[in-house]
Amino acid sequence: MADINVEETLKKLSLGEKISLLAGIDFWHTQDLPEHGVPSLRVTDGPNGVRGTRFFNGIPAACFPCGTALGATFNQELLEEAGKKMGEEAIAKNAHVILGPTINMQRSPLGGRGFESIGEDPFLSGLGAAALIRGIQSTGVQATVKHFLCNDHEHKRQNVQAIVSERALREIYALPFQLTVRDSQPGAFMTGYNGVNGTFCSENPKVLNDMLRKEWGWDGMVMSDWFGTYTTSEATKAGLDLEMPGPTKFRGDLLKFNVNTGKVWGHVIDDRAREVLKLVKKCAASGIKETGPKASERTLDTPETSALLRKIGNESIVLLKNDNNILPLAKEKKTLVIGPNAKVATYHGGGSASLAAYYAVTPYDGITEKLGSQPQYSIGAYTHKLLPILGTQTQLPDGKAGMTWKVYATAPGTAGRESVDELQLTKTEMHLVDFYNPKVEDLWYADLEGTLVAEEDGPFEFSLIVCGTANLYVNGDLVIDNTTKQVAGDAFFGCATQEERGTVNLKKGEAYQVKVEFASAPSFTLTLENTVIGHGSLRVGGCRVIDDQAEIKKSVQLAKEHDQVIICGGLNADWETEATDRDSMKLPGVLDQLITEVAAANPNTTVVLQTGTPEEMPWLDQVSAVIQAWYGGNETGNSIADVLFGDYNPSGKLSLSFPKRLQDVPAFLNFRTEAGRVIYGEDIYLGYRYYEFAEREVNYPFGHGLSYTTFEFSDLTVTSTEGKLSVSLKIKNTGSIKGAEVAQLYIQPKQAAKVNRPIKELKGFAKVELEAGETKTVTIEELEKYAAPYFDEERNQWCVEAGEYEAVVSDSSAAKEGKTLRGSFKVDETYWWSGL
Repeated sequence: MADINVEETLKKLSLGEKISLLAGIDFWHTQDLPEHGVPSLRVTDGPNGVRGTRFFNGIPAACFPCGTALGATFNQELLEEAGKKMGEEAIAKNAHVILGPTINMQRSPLGGRGFESIGEDPFLSGLGAAALIRGIQSTGVQATVKHFLCNDHEHKRQNVQAIVSERALREIYALPFQLTVRDSQPGAFMTGYNGVNGTFCSENPKVLNDMLRKEWGWDGMVMSDWFGTYTTSEATKAGLDLEMPGPTKFRGDLLKFNVNTGKVWGHVIDDRAREVLKLVKKCAASGIKETGPKASERTLDTPETSALLRKIGNESIVLLKNDNNILPLAKEKKTLVIGPNAKVATYHGGGSASLAAYYAVTPYDGITEKLGSQPQYSIGAYTHKLLPILGTQTQLPDGKAGMTWKVYATAPGTAGRESVDELQLTKTEMHLVDFYNPKVEDLWYADLEGTLVAEEDGPFEFSLIVCGTANLYVNGDLVIDNTTKQVAGDAFFGCATQEERGTVNLKKGEAYQVKVEFASAPSFTLTLENTVIGHGSLRVGGCRVIDDQAEIKKSVQLAKEHDQVIICGGLNADWETEATDRDSMKLPGVLDQLITEVAAANPNTTVVLQTGTPEEMPWLDQVSAVIQAWYGGNETGNSIADVLFGDYNPSGKLSLSFPKRLQDVPAFLNFRTEAGRVIYGEDIYLGYRYYEFAEREVNYPFGHGLSYTTFEFSDLTVTSTEGKLSVSLKIKNTGSIKGAEVAQLYIQPKQAAKVNRPIKELKGFAKVELEAGETKTVTIEELEKYAAPYFDEERNQWCVEAGEYEAVVSDSSAAKEGKTLRGSFKVDETYWWSGL
């Protein structure tokens, strides 16, 4: 891809050509101008892996642990390494721009995309994201930090104004973005769907122009979230450079008309086109040739990639509890594995974070490898929101897992009907937004077929979700009609039916032919609030019907017969997903009951939780050990097993506070969209800032995480010279095995300020790995103006008040005696500042 002279190129462009640059041409590509040497750029989703240009039947990719897991590593060097690998993955997918990282704040555990962001603290999020961006952009690929600004819940996300004080906006929600600009200069920003204080983000000059470009001095391109552009003139003048996706709805001839009528001045168009061209110039450094919609994509599945993913997964896992040191488990003991997440690789959340992984290791497989033989297993309880994907349970004609997918231009029953495309799929969850076949029109048809061999006698439940129409048949008999009567649901970004179910009694060992007849989006009978995009969607699920109480009773009996028990539970991509918030912080189904009764039957019970955000734990006092394993990417099962059996000493720290119950969450009363707005009533008191200030007990504090060894902090020195704060200390591994510890630096004013302030706030952290008995010195540095300020709304500037500040270094935000060092520094004179 040729390097271009931005200013010279801009001078040669007509008004129409400039405007054509300001919107995508399809879901993943920008406009090219070959006669002027301007190539098309390819963008790709990338919060936790580079999907490429396909939602449907995508090219496999490396799936990294989810955002909150990346935050839990508290390791900037590792995240920079992860970012570099993401950049390499993008190059393999011929993508110039990654749509990530995500750094919105988790106001509540119910947020559908909470798992996708790094954490609840602006410094953890900002410094972590900056490290990822530095790694990505070291490859020449450009990063897109998102979603700017206050896109912190999913309920009516395109119809909500975040009503937030200027102080909270600056100290909590904008600060992580500010830190990425300061420390990594991301190539692009993506605006949120929502508005801030009355003006949508994509047309908000205060946010895009005054704050981002003028005050912070950021030099880069701003794009909308997909279908997050709502106006023509306002968005263009406010600073939105690129409308995505294409083809355009608000630019093109409409914007050209507005320029000709003086609603938008020509120099504004120049400003917008200039930023697009500058991004094109930056992307030339990646060495990726111009791609276009039909460019090939390839995989980068290597042992080195697997090793890195496993390392990140290991470092992200948090040991929450380990009474009587029952962990690590003994490989020679009789082990029982229970739970709905055990034999499924729950490796990512839903929505933009979903992708097809190179491979995905289940916890059961990881545990089996450690033990050298398959442990006994019981599912114990179901926790799925939607029935599990059917395609992994059915067989193709050659006996491999999957179903055949045949596409037709004509309806079933048409004489001489022949397929125009045929694929083999295991993931029977198909978002057809980027499906393309030149042999079909907008209305087309497909048959999905596979063989299900019954593992047990009894009822088996099938399910269908569709945008379009679909019927499911078993051995030729209609089981589900999702054609003649359809009910709106929230799957596929709120653009599909609810899950319709049907049951068939199966006999063990017998083979059943399952067939789904699908018709594309134009056949859809529903009129929805959300706009249907592309060719529609289809999800086919199924599982045997179980008796919850009978399964619990069975699991309890098995627990009594084994030396040690592992319960694998949590959530999945159906519960934690884009476009939908959760209703509860409780684990679904009867999982809480299962854990309680199994733990009572066997005291050597370890609970492995796979969630992206906190859950209530009513059984916490009854179990001996708990690990938080998040959504761990390709190496999910191996990382979990490494920690359980002591092949890796856990070092993760919680990137989120884990409250006891939903009612304790500071945003509890102010989370849903109501009357087109959501009030940020908790103000600056998000997460640990609130729990400490209100003296509200939590299950586990922000920054908490245990180890199989012990550490000691000593010899703290604190200096503040010429505007730079430097905090040094020694960390000693006082245990018998190698491990890693995180020193967390919190700053606490020692005198009352002009405004109420949190008790203390994270301002830096450092992670160090130590052999048994080894001591190392670590240093945490930050600018004094970032370490000690609050945002003064009277002056609209940051204020650092004169006085003494305590530097609190601890292994968590709890700052318990015996695990905490305290020093101090003084600010002699109050001062205010703006910018970076």
